[in-house]
Amino acid sequence: MAAYVVVDVTRTDPERAARYSAMSGPSVERHRGRFLARGGEIRVLEGDWEPERIVVIEFPSAEAAQGWFDSADYIEARSVREGAGTWRMIVVDGVDEATG
Repeated sequence: MAAYVVVDVTRTDPERAARYSAMSGPSVERHRGRFLARGGEIRVLEGDWEPERIVVIEFPSAEAAQGWFDSADYIEARSVREGAGTWRMIVVDGVDEATG
């Protein structure tokens, strides 16, 4: 079952964040992930959540997402982003099409 990494990003150092993005994109692809949203326009529909940047990444499974997160190449990318802002990240299972 597909799983989705959802990231709420607040950048404080855009240059460092850009270096991280340049490394994280290829890392996601190497680990069979694909970006569904990566910093597009945000429209608040309800509540007071006003994120600066949202990223949504699809992986074949939660295990694949965890494998990417724990991989050497992504650990290196995360070290580059240190001090670049705040990243809040979760993984959520998708809907099982057989059970809805």
